[in-house]
Amino acid sequence: MGCESSKLASCCWTGESGPIHEAQNPDEEKNEVSDSPAFCEFTFEQLRIATSAFAVENIVSEHGEKAPNVVYKGKLENQRQVAVKRFNRSAWPDSRQFLEEARAVGLLRNNRLANLLGCCCEGDERLLVAEFMPKETLAKHLFHWDTQPMKWAMRLRVALYIAQALEYCTGKGRALYHDLNAYRILFGEDGDPRLSCFGLMKNSRDGKSYSTNLAFTPPEYLRTGRITPESVIFSFGTLLIDLLSGKHIPPSHALDLIKDRNLEMLTDSCLEGQFSTDDGTELVRIASRCLQYEPRERPNLKSLISALYPLQKEAEVPSHVLMGISSDGETMPLSPLGEACLKTDLTAIHEILEALGYKDDGGAATELSFQMWTDQMLETLNSKKKGDASFKNKDFSAAIECYTQFIDVGTMASPTVFVRRSLSYLMSDMPQEALNDTVQAQVISPVWHIASYLQAASLFTLGRENEAQIALREAAILEEEKNASS
Repeated sequence: MGCESSKLASCCWTGESGPIHEAQNPDEEKNEVSDSPAFCEFTFEQLRIATSAFAVENIVSEHGEKAPNVVYKGKLENQRQVAVKRFNRSAWPDSRQFLEEARAVGLLRNNRLANLLGCCCEGDERLLVAEFMPKETLAKHLFHWDTQPMKWAMRLRVALYIAQALEYCTGKGRALYHDLNAYRILFGEDGDPRLSCFGLMKNSRDGKSYSTNLAFTPPEYLRTGRITPESVIFSFGTLLIDLLSGKHIPPSHALDLIKDRNLEMLTDSCLEGQFSTDDGTELVRIASRCLQYEPRERPNLKSLISALYPLQKEAEVPSHVLMGISSDGETMPLSPLGEACLKTDLTAIHEILEALGYKDDGGAATELSFQMWTDQMLETLNSKKKGDASFKNKDFSAAIECYTQFIDVGTMASPTVFVRRSLSYLMSDMPQEALNDTVQAQVISPVWHIASYLQAASLFTLGRENEAQIALREAAILEEEKNASS
């Protein structure tokens, strides 16, 4: 399944951009939601109270209080969390026009959107109230991630869900989306990506549709100053480049890299091994079609969705698992091994590892070519067998010695051996050595949850509580993802 960026670079651009064929969107109807409250008008006092008098601490928009239009996190009287966008006082002088626009957007209800719940129009004040998405923006997870980069499968899900959101809006007569970018894509409690409804209205009656760097705006907008449905497709193409590269690359530069087959610079190095050459090729092809100079040469949303569907290889895995977050804000449930590592119950860990054996090694330590069956190799395998016997009999000093002989030869890489020696070190009151072995196991098998669990146990033993909790959480996520995919 793996694909290195160098492989992709050699085969993913042919210089031709064939049509993207249309297909049905099977999720179209079920994405429409009815559980969001109906659009309503709020008083300014209600929103002032909800946002703690528009406190600076509640600002969640990109440029903070310096922005002309600021978005605040708030909580209504019924405890519903909301996002409140407060416009510049001169943005919408005609209250009737503002209300008409807001009410039209407020009619939309879809679970691919952060839906508009209401507005406020009192005196000079103009505010929008939308569903609050607590898991931050795509820009945060893509460009400024803390613990783990966004996985390939999740990036493809973002692309599909946002295309579905745009298609829904188009079908409801709102085909124009202003300034589509990574800050307009939000993540809900369940980890699902949603398109902000705020982009369905301009920042002011006579305002620009694009506030980002001119290098990212559609060429026809630079010529005419007007946005069209095809302009939205161009912006979607820049979004695909963001997802592929993990960086905000100007579309002209991205197209140059594609045409020169220099995709190592275009592909996020964090994605290595996560996607096939064919899938990478297809995403590049879709992006390049969206970024065509002539608007008429760009695909429509139905055909984009058709092309993105086959790329969803982990559709059964929940978004919060792919994102590495809990769906309800609480600690993810732990398996017996997770519980044992949390409590540093070394005896329980030993029983689980002994029962597991070498099932997760995938034959790495046992499948050898005929040429490798030398006397030295037989001796190495014998060291491993002696180590396994000592480990089973809880003679951990002997296990460490035998496993070390096996590892030092360096012919076979077995994550299970490193994990077993790690536990043996913990049993021998050598937690730093145990931690080192878990790291080695992760190098061999990066997505193996057992190694992360043992890392957590080692960190707990060392008294590094915060790091241990992070490792435990990562292990639980990896285990849940493995269980979901199998």
